Amino acid sequence: MQYSAIDHDYMVYVEKNEKIMDTLTKFCKEKEILNAQLSGIGAVKAIELGAYDLGNREYTRQYFDDAWELVSYQGNVTLKEDKPFIHAHITISNHDMNTRGGHLFEAKVAVVGEFFFAHGR
Repeated sequence: MQYSAIDHDYMVYVEKNEKIMDTLTKFCKEKEILNAQLSGIGAVKAIELGAYDLGNREYTRQYFDDAWELVSYQGNVTLKEDKPFIHAHITISNHDMNTRGGHLFEAKVAVVGEFFFAHGR
């Protein structure tokens, strides 16, 4: 992971084969980011997505092993049990331009992952 500061915000570059959610959560802890809005793009693989089933009160999960384009990553940072917690939803697209989306549990960067933290201290 690499990053650059832009005023009070950050551009974070998650590197190839790094886990996105794990890496971004560690970054929040390191920089003491307790709330923020996130957005991102890139290429991802080993993706675990979910959709919340209200009736069963649990997530339906689906796993995508191949590389997909990360068309959109939208999330926020809040506190959960006094620690930074990232809640993110993504849209991904394959080489046939078919899209999927949902709650992101985890994914690895396939080529590049660029994420912007807007937290305006």
